[in-house]
Amino acid sequence: MRIHLSEHFTYPKLLRFVLPSIAMVIFTSFYSIVDGLFVSRFVGKIPFAAVNLVFPIMIILGAVGVMIGSGGAAIVGKTLGEKRPDKANEYFSMLIYSVLAIGTIFAVAGFFVFPSVIKFLGADGELLSNCILYGRIILFALPFFITEFSFQSFFITAEKPQLGLAVTVFGGVTNILLDAIFIVAFGWGLIGAAVATAVSQTACVILEIIYFSRKNDSLLSLTTKINFDAEIFLKSCANGSSEMVNDTAMSVVAMLYNYQLIKYIGDNGVAAYGVIEYVGFIFAAIFFGYNMGISPAVSYQFGAKGYSELKNILRKSFVLIGIAGVAMMILAEISAATLANIFVGYDAELFDLTVYAFRIQAISFLFLGFSSFGSSFFTALNNGVLSAIIAFVRTFIFEIGLVLLLPIIFGVDGIWYSIVAAEIAAFTLTIIILLKNRKRYRY
Repeated sequence: MRIHLSEHFTYPKLLRFVLPSIAMVIFTSFYSIVDGLFVSRFVGKIPFAAVNLVFPIMIILGAVGVMIGSGGAAIVGKTLGEKRPDKANEYFSMLIYSVLAIGTIFAVAGFFVFPSVIKFLGADGELLSNCILYGRIILFALPFFITEFSFQSFFITAEKPQLGLAVTVFGGVTNILLDAIFIVAFGWGLIGAAVATAVSQTACVILEIIYFSRKNDSLLSLTTKINFDAEIFLKSCANGSSEMVNDTAMSVVAMLYNYQLIKYIGDNGVAAYGVIEYVGFIFAAIFFGYNMGISPAVSYQFGAKGYSELKNILRKSFVLIGIAGVAMMILAEISAATLANIFVGYDAELFDLTVYAFRIQAISFLFLGFSSFGSSFFTALNNGVLSAIIAFVRTFIFEIGLVLLLPIIFGVDGIWYSIVAAEIAAFTLTIIILLKNRKRYRY
């Protein structure tokens, strides 16, 4: 049964509404995780480390799509709540076409500057050559990679989260099959992993453009007669800036982690962190997917002045996020060895390091969901400033500051514990901001 943005959300209805988005984000993560798994098992440890170094850079570029998609979806959702569907479709179309154009510009420029970026991160020799090989192939699909992030938000606003999930599952399965064919069957190695990811990303966006360009029963459709609205575009960027800050900073943190680990441990540290990053992203995807799924409903109720429903959504969300955080931490602690064995079971020293570090970082799942929800909640309320404050301080101040500071005091353990300390600090900040603004937004 289709659930509308205007409905009152009970716990069962809320879960049914956000589950497709959660699954969609998990399958999106397969683009890199599957590559990493196949490369680690069938190509080697150095190529696996190369994938881990390249992935954060791609996420930084993809963050533009997240910014415009989340910020634009909030505006489109609010416009739908104001009963202006034609204008909502105009905004939607303009933003999607803009993302495609921006992605193309980034791809061309990135092809030339990519080697310098990798060298700056400390890669040399075989690791450097593998990074350049993998990254330049991925760049060919960058316009589609970025646009896919935007479409994920708009599918939910269109009241079609299940369709968004179906397209994402198609992309994930395609990536897995092509990895098996190109890497294992054809023996293409790292090239096969990059081509598989590029093809699957491109196929997903082509399907999405076809769907929204044709007559459909969703709330949104792509139109060809549009005018570029600079004000709406900039407002979308500003409103979604917190999501971009969050994704960008997460990637910067990942690069700093890799830099610190190369300095303190070497290639094994980068490989171990790669496993933690992949598995951790799957767990975190539950929170990110929840935020993506519920944000359009928040925007709609804000536009419709449904303040009691805003309060209902906020209260129920905190309960669900708290339960999920405890469950994820316990599951991560129990499954650390099994998950590490899947990726790096062939190397005993690397396996032990990965398990040890992952069990430390699993504590952060207790707090991660609250700060990410708080940031998304204010984006949905069209307050990009408060959203950006939470995202910026959490990442650029707490996470980056602590990953640089704690290793000086505690050595390698300081690297692993830094994310835990940062999430506790970010949780505290989020609660303070939510309490200070409860009367302003009447939630």
